[in-house]
Amino acid sequence: MDRTAEEKSNVVEELLRENGGWAVIDGGLATELESNGADIRDALWSSKCLFTCPELIRKVHLDYLEAGASILITASYQATIQGFLSRGFSQEDSEALLRKSVELAVEARDLYLKKCPQKRQILIAASVGSYGAYLADGSEYSGDYGEYVTLETLKEFHRRRLQVLVEAGPDLIAFETIPNKIETQAYVELLEECNIDTPAWFAFSSKDGVNIVSGDSLVECGSIADSCHNCVAIGINCTPPRFIHDLIISMTKITKKPILIYPNSGESYDPEKKEWVKSAGGSAEDFAPFVNIWHEAGASLIGGCCRTSPDTVRAISRALKGGA
Repeated sequence: MDRTAEEKSNVVEELLRENGGWAVIDGGLATELESNGADIRDALWSSKCLFTCPELIRKVHLDYLEAGASILITASYQATIQGFLSRGFSQEDSEALLRKSVELAVEARDLYLKKCPQKRQILIAASVGSYGAYLADGSEYSGDYGEYVTLETLKEFHRRRLQVLVEAGPDLIAFETIPNKIETQAYVELLEECNIDTPAWFAFSSKDGVNIVSGDSLVECGSIADSCHNCVAIGINCTPPRFIHDLIISMTKITKKPILIYPNSGESYDPEKKEWVKSAGGSAEDFAPFVNIWHEAGASLIGGCCRTSPDTVRAISRALKGGA
């Protein structure tokens, strides 16, 4: 049964009520695809698996559900029409691959619920990565797109991609790893211009615990997102765990909406070698002791990003249930 616009906007609140005020987001997709044998050293990153090994994507989604996740993020972070066209796919096939990212998550949910003795609510969040993720040149981690990329450039880049993902029927749109103010504004304007009623969350990344990676003010960017009618949650992703607590405190000052956090492992990404480099300051295994601290500080939706795994999600779920 199709949901009304009002029912759609309440899906996150419903999930939080069902779980007693918290919910678990899944963890790193690319990490697990690699662990299952996928080669993703490619400009398309994990979205390459949409046409090379879709069954692995479905398996990883299912692994996260079995670990305790209540929200699955689709394999569309780096999936763009422009990226697929550059690999020789037609417009029609490129759009079909975007839809497939949602379909695979839905299939995993259906498989899990068929064998799950206790039915529970599971949401599908269609990932929208930044323009920098499409460039695959590291600019998603700096927010520096150069002087020739304007608000209109970004809106036209994302427009059809966003429409196709929405048409596929996810419960949410996840604008992830947002690196700058201009892309935040582009997303907000696109939602309105395209008359989209699917709820959305906005997740920013930070490398200093104060601003987002471009140096733009987190408070300013978060306020832009908070003003969006579609926005049902705001927060932080792909950010070292050591910065999360202070960022949650900052977010509580600008929004009354649920705050979400899904940090990375604390490692840094080398865009030239296309690999993660270990760094000091925490790891995915260190999440559990901080989960309840982050929850008490104001975060209600908690998961993991790059280099986290089902074990990370299992530890998060156990901690929130009072087992750690």
